[in-house]
Amino acid sequence: MAGGLFALLDDVAALARMAAASVDDVGAAAGRATAKAAGVVVDDTAVTPQYVHGVTADRELPMIKRITIGSLRNKLLIILPVALLLSQFVPGLLTPILMLGGTYLCYEGAEKVWHALRGGEHHDTPVSENGPDAEKAMVSGAIRTDLILSAEIMVIALNEVADEPFLSRLAILVVVAVAITIAVYGVVAIIVKLDDIGLSLTQRRSSFARTVGRWLVVGTPRLLSVISVVGVAAMLWVGGHIFLNGLHELGWDPLYDVVHHLEHAVHEAVHGPLGSTLAWLTNTAASAVFGLAVGGVVMVVLHVVPRRPKGAHAH
Repeated sequence: MAGGLFALLDDVAALARMAAASVDDVGAAAGRATAKAAGVVVDDTAVTPQYVHGVTADRELPMIKRITIGSLRNKLLIILPVALLLSQFVPGLLTPILMLGGTYLCYEGAEKVWHALRGGEHHDTPVSENGPDAEKAMVSGAIRTDLILSAEIMVIALNEVADEPFLSRLAILVVVAVAITIAVYGVVAIIVKLDDIGLSLTQRRSSFARTVGRWLVVGTPRLLSVISVVGVAAMLWVGGHIFLNGLHELGWDPLYDVVHHLEHAVHEAVHGPLGSTLAWLTNTAASAVFGLAVGGVVMVVLHVVPRRPKGAHAH
C-alpha cells in the first residue's frame, strides 16, 4: 500500500516536472515570437495615442481601457481562432486576408496625409463634449485599426511557432496576445497621462520635481504631436510592408525585388551597425511610399471618382 502511494507520488512529481518544462518552453517560445513581432508592436504603440487626442483628461484612461478590452477581444476571440484554423486547414488564405488588412491601413494613413495637406479642420473641442457618440466612434476606429495591427502581430508570432503542436501553438499565442496588449496599452496610458503627472510634480516642494514637472507639461503636447505623425507613418509603413510581402508570397515579385535591392544596396554601401540601420530605414521608407500609393488609389476609388447621381438618366 505504502509502495503504491510512493509510486503514485513519483508519477505526480514526474508529471509536475513535465508540466513545468512545458511552461518554460511555452514562455521561451512566446518570448521569441513577441520579439519577432516587435516592429509592429512599436507601430501599434505609436498609432493609438492619436485616438485620444483632444479628449478631456478624465476620459483618457476610460477610453484606453475600452480600446484595451477591444484589442484583447480582437486577438483572443477573432484573430486567434481564425489564424489557427486557417493555418491548420487552409493556410493559403492567410496572405490575402492580411493584404486586405494592409490595404485598410494604407487607406487610413493616406486619408490622414490628404487631410493634413489640405489643411483640414482642427477640432479643439474635446471629443467628450461632442457627446458619447463621438467618443464611441473614436474608440471603434481605434479598435478597427488595432484589429489589422494585431492580426499582423499574431500571424508573425504564428509563423515563428508553426512547427509546434496545436495546443502548444494555442498556449503560446494566448501568452503573446495578453503580454503584447498589456505592454502596448500600458505604455499608451503612461504617454497620454504624462502632462497630468507633470502638473502634479509642479506642485511638489522639491525644485527638481517642479523642473521635471514643467518640462513634462510643456513637452507632452509636442511629444503627442510627434507620436501622431509617427502613427500615420506607421500605418503607411506597416500597410505597405504587408502588401509588398503579400505580393511576394503570392509569387509576384517585381515591386518586392525593387525594395529588397534598394535595402541591399544601402547595406553594402555602408558597413556595420549604421549600414544595417540605414538599410532598415530604406526598406521602411520604400514600404511607406508604396503604402501611400496604395492608399491613394483606394481614396480615389472611394471619394474622388465622380458618382452618378441617383435618378440621373442618360439623354
